[in-house]
Amino acid sequence: MAALWRRSLCLCFLRNSFRYLSRIKPAVRKSPRWTSVLASLAVSGSLCAVPFKQVENLSHDSLVRRAASLVTDSSSTFLSQATLALTDALTEYAKAVHTLIALQRQYLASLGKLSPAEEDTVWQVIISQRAEVTHRQDEQKRFELTWVTAIRLCEAAAEAAYISGAENASITVRTNIQLAQSQVEEAQKISVDAEKKLAETKVMEVERMTQHAATLEGSNDEEETPEAYLRED
Repeated sequence: MAALWRRSLCLCFLRNSFRYLSRIKPAVRKSPRWTSVLASLAVSGSLCAVPFKQVENLSHDSLVRRAASLVTDSSSTFLSQATLALTDALTEYAKAVHTLIALQRQYLASLGKLSPAEEDTVWQVIISQRAEVTHRQDEQKRFELTWVTAIRLCEAAAEAAYISGAENASITVRTNIQLAQSQVEEAQKISVDAEKKLAETKVMEVERMTQHAATLEGSNDEEETPEAYLRED
């Protein structure tokens, strides 16, 4: 019905146009300008006579599948960026921890050999590095929350794509989830290993500091012993 209505409008327009043109003087109708006008009207008439053909019949199912595929693409991009940020944060945190471990072990190795000024300088460096470790740890936790959110978003997108019939998009995003999880697990292993070594260094620090304190007390006792004997005499 709509097509018949459009055709009738076109025919009515053409009929009125030719009526108007028939009233124009023959000399004017022979001019090049009016020749182009007549050619345009002929083309319009042919377009009205031939109905337009639709490129594709888009159903609700196809539109939903396309939308689901777009969601999986965007969520995969979000996951990729979050994974990169988290793995970098874990790597930087591990580096900061290893630097702190090296500083603390150097201090323990030189315990009792430094002047008070040198020891104070070393402690300032260690305190600064501990602050850097805390900063990197906070950054890691922040990106980890973002990454967990991205994982959940991708899981929801994969489920939506599967339900809507976009199986390929669902499989792709689930593959991306597995890849992201494996990358983060590798980075977490390095971070956990660094934390274990830091804990071992702290235990070593406590033991060495206790031994050093006992050594200082022993040397003080040896210095005070002769005075005690002299007092008894």
